[in-house]
Amino acid sequence: MGVKLPKDLPKHEITVADLKGGTYTVDAYNMIYQFLTSIRDRDSGEPFKDSKGRITSHLSGLFYRNINFMKNGLKLIYVFDGKPPNLKTETREKRKEIKKRAESALSIAREEEDLEGIIKYAQQTVRITPEIIGQSKELLRAMGIQWVQAPSEGEAQASVMARDNNRIDGVISQDLDCLMFGAPVVIRNLSTSGRRKLPGKNIWVPISPEKILLSEVLENFGINQQQLIILGMLVGTDYNPEGVSGIGPAKGLKLVREKVSLEKVMGEVEFGVDNAVVEKIYSIIDKPEVIDDIEIEENRFDVDEIRKILVDDYEFSVDRVESGIKAMENISKKKCQKRLGQWS
Repeated sequence: MGVKLPKDLPKHEITVADLKGGTYTVDAYNMIYQFLTSIRDRDSGEPFKDSKGRITSHLSGLFYRNINFMKNGLKLIYVFDGKPPNLKTETREKRKEIKKRAESALSIAREEEDLEGIIKYAQQTVRITPEIIGQSKELLRAMGIQWVQAPSEGEAQASVMARDNNRIDGVISQDLDCLMFGAPVVIRNLSTSGRRKLPGKNIWVPISPEKILLSEVLENFGINQQQLIILGMLVGTDYNPEGVSGIGPAKGLKLVREKVSLEKVMGEVEFGVDNAVVEKIYSIIDKPEVIDDIEIEENRFDVDEIRKILVDDYEFSVDRVESGIKAMENISKKKCQKRLGQWS
């Protein structure tokens, strides 16, 4: 969703090590999308593929980045999207149109041998297919990493799990809509590093992981959780992507502070749809369709299955995979030693 909140959003720059010992749900589609867009051949801008032409960038990201997370003592639970609400149709159609335009621009960039354009537009054409999702789930299971299939929106499921389970510390996602779904903590930029280019400019800015606390956001804005949802609706969500004409984050914040309730806000501005639809959007965010009481599992990784998936099936380097497996075994050994130390 990526709702646009006011620029003075309180946030804390962190490192992966700062999250040591924590348990976090992961917006799986969001994370996999980042791997598909960032892990690419530097010369061609293409994602990495095996000899059969199957994309493997996401598998590389899931394997090596998760090992790094494990080294830093993080326990992750990936949450996958289910069937989106019908109200999301407009957003999905717009995203398809954006990809079509990017594909046309990519074709031109290739003809002109414009490497910068190739990389830019190739990233915009990324599609997460059912095959990619199936491969990702298979590898996560082999690595002993729990995943959950949400009935609807994955970020909603991840956020509610973090909100309701005191053993889960927050959500890892780029999208601030997790705050509207009630996530107490949102961790951004954890799977990216280095720098990124500002849209439309030849300017690069550094990227660092950051932590955003819902309590600080609400206190800083001077609103409650319900008003945060209304603010999101005013500036635009996946269910009403255009928001309200003429209202940006600053003006929207001022309005929700003054009017407080959705009913009073609806009496002040025109959302462009029937009131029943507005109320439905609010309900989807306030009480999303989720699975309750999901148990946190302790799974073991399967080295033979990891080798089969990465080396046998997708032709990863044997040496690199074995190095990763060795790192996982060392992490597991240290955990066992720590447990034994606690009981000695």
